[in-house]
Formats: sequence, C-alpha cells, structure tokens
Amino acid sequence: MDREQGKAALAQCPPNLGAILANLGPGYHWCAVTEFLGQVPLLQCLPGSSIRRIAAAVQVRRYEPGDYVAREGEPVDGLYIILDGQAEVSAPANAEEANRPDYVLNKCDYFGYGTNSSDHQVNVVALSKLTCFVLPNQYGHLLQPKTIWNAEDTPEHSLLEQILHLEPLEVDIFRGFTLPDAPVFRQVFGGQLIGQALAAASKTVDCLKMVHSLHAIFLIAGDSNMPIIYQVHRARDGSSFATRKVEAKQKGLVIFTLIASFQKEEVGFEHQAAIMPDVPPPEQLLNLEEIRERRLTDPRFPAQYRNSAAKKKFTPWPIEMRFCEDSASQHKPSLNYWFRARGKLSDDQALHRCVVAYASDLLFSGVSLNPHREKGLKTYSLSLDHSIWFHKPVKADDWLLYVIESPSAHGGRGFVTGRMFNRQGELVMSLTQEALSRREKARGPNPRPKL
Repeated sequence: MDREQGKAALAQCPPNLGAILANLGPGYHWCAVTEFLGQVPLLQCLPGSSIRRIAAAVQVRRYEPGDYVAREGEPVDGLYIILDGQAEVSAPANAEEANRPDYVLNKCDYFGYGTNSSDHQVNVVALSKLTCFVLPNQYGHLLQPKTIWNAEDTPEHSLLEQILHLEPLEVDIFRGFTLPDAPVFRQVFGGQLIGQALAAASKTVDCLKMVHSLHAIFLIAGDSNMPIIYQVHRARDGSSFATRKVEAKQKGLVIFTLIASFQKEEVGFEHQAAIMPDVPPPEQLLNLEEIRERRLTDPRFPAQYRNSAAKKKFTPWPIEMRFCEDSASQHKPSLNYWFRARGKLSDDQALHRCVVAYASDLLFSGVSLNPHREKGLKTYSLSLDHSIWFHKPVKADDWLLYVIESPSAHGGRGFVTGRMFNRQGELVMSLTQEALSRREKARGPNPRPKL
C-alpha cells in the first residue's frame, strides 16, 4: 500500500487502529499512533514532543478472551493503554464480594501507571480480543515532564512559558496563576486569559491538530491574586477538526469564555493579497527599555519628570516590542510594531500559538483611543471580545510585525483589526477586538471597573 492509499484507508476505515496499522506504511504507522495517543486523557497534558516519543517507543500486544493481561501481586512492565477490545479489572476469586472492584476497561483506558510498587494490585483479564499499546518502564520519565510544554529537563524556561504553564487537576480541568513578574494592568491581563485558556484547550486535543481560530468573550475582570480554574468542554472531535469551549472561573463565577477550533494539517488552495507595510527592520528600532533609558537621561525633559520616572518600579514585559513610528504619530488610529517573546521557547507549535495569542492583546484596543488623546485625559479600557485566525505556522520567539488599525469607535466601544506578518512578509494571523473605552472617573483605591 502506497502513501496515498494509506491516507485513503485512514479516512475510510472505522476507528479500529489495530486493523489500520497492519496496512499502513511506517510513516503512517507513527502518525496514526501519535493521533491515537493524543486522545488518551492521561497523556493530553504532556508536551507534544513527549507524545511523539511515546508513539515511537510503544509496543503492540494482543490477547485472546480470558487471557490474563496483569495478575495481582505480579510486576507489570509498563503503562498499558487499550487500543481495541475490552478488559475486566477484578480481584482474585477468594476476595470478599463487597471488596471486588469489578469494572470494564475500554478504548483509551489504561492501567499499570501510578501504582505504589512494581506489583500490580488487581487482575486484568481480556473480555474479548484485546490489543494494547505498552510503554515500557524505561520510558516512564516521558510521563513526568517538568512543564506541559517541554519534555526536556532544561534548567530554565522563558517567563512566557512559565506564565502559560497550567497545573492539570482532573481530566479537562486546569489551574493557572498570575506570576509576580506578569503584566496585570489592575486586573488579570486579557492576553493571559486568552493564552492560558488556549493552552488548556490545546492540551485536550491530539497534538497533530493545531488551533486555526479562536473567539473569546471577557465577562468579569479577573483577580490577579487568585488562581484561575479552566474547565474545557469537548464540543466536537472529528477526523480533521476538533472544537473546544473553555470557561475560566474565579470564586465560582465564569469570568471569561473561549471557543477554539483545531485542524489537522492539510494541503489546499493558497493565496495572499495582504502586503506587509514598508517599515524599518527591528534591528534599527529601539525597544521599550532603551526608550525609557533615553527619557531618563534626556535633558530636554524636566528634571522633576525624570526623577519621578526613575523612582517608579519598572518590570520588563515578557514580550519585547519595537515601535515603527515615533510619538508624533500617536494620534493616528493605527499602530505598527515588531514584537517577539523574550528568551527561547520550547519547540512546540501549540506553545508558539498560545504565546502569540497572549501577546495579541498588548496595546491592541488602545489604538482606538489614539485620535481622542489630549492633555490630562485619563481613560480606562476593558476588552469585550477578541478573535484570532491563524493562517500559517508561527514562531513567537522570532520577530513578528503587528499591524493594527481602528476603523471605528462609537457608543463607548472601540473596534480594532490586526494583522501579523513574519519577517518573510507572510501573513500568519488576522485579528479583531472590541473594547469598552471610557473616560476615567474618580474612584477609590484599587478600582475594579464594571461593565
């Protein structure tokens, strides 16, 4: 069977991977195994690189009805994942009836992992013809990575990778935190909610599917002093597409929702009508730290201003930004700037898309206020909704050009559109956002704006 025939078989056959694997070539064997393992809840919080390594390391074992797969008191040699068929977990025949933990294991269920000793605690018997993937014990370290993004035991991760790290609590439930060095802007930064919610959704989809669109709605300002619980709902799992809905909760209330669609890579029609603006390359521009340093030392600024600015705590953002226009253009309803994640990110395309989603909320809605800025004007903004379409793979720790325009502001709402280009001029993302924009009124300490 050639590669195209293998692809057709994979599309037409029922979800019996055991039968499919017998007919596909080596390349599709690995691809099919990887996709299957990505559906196993135990593995979905792992880095994509871990799942790929597990796919290369697993062994296939088959059993006849009545065969013992594991016996109580005897060692097991790895993690067993059911690929096809059913098995029964039961205590020995001499066990008390009330203590018999009989139940049936089906496809994607597992055993042999997480036991306190090398000896299995119960019997596992095949009820039908049974096919299992077995990950030998010597690969057990792949099940316990340092982060959900990187299988390697690297000594240091970028701040953004740490911000987007989630703690798996249960199947489809994760917990995120606001780190001390993360931007908050009075409340939880909207980009953090987008990035963490997308990370949670990505961890429940097999690693061969990548997010291609997301739509987020901000409901209540988040408290940066509290953890955030992300509940993922599996709306759809198809052969090519998957859809997830994520709810972010604090104090039992939903503060943010996100719907994301994922697609397996495929070849199709291509064109690009959008042209990247002619702007200076990032190497010729100053970053925010350099601009701040110049202002602190520029004698044209009053000494009082410079002294006051120097006393304020300055924490660099996890995103490096370089603006293409000077301050003279700050009243235009548009903005162009280069950005990239600080530090080196793990080589996980899902992570890079989460990082860019995080960064997409920086200064985005504020562009709608540019034509209205005047001396002494104080405003506040709250994101209402945010949408992203991912057109091509993206590398978030390399320079990307963010092109933002605000075609309209009305009724206390500002609307912005965005496009992101890589250095080769390829359009990698399109974005829209609407935000509440109001004049700031006098409030007490630590104001929390309400919609």
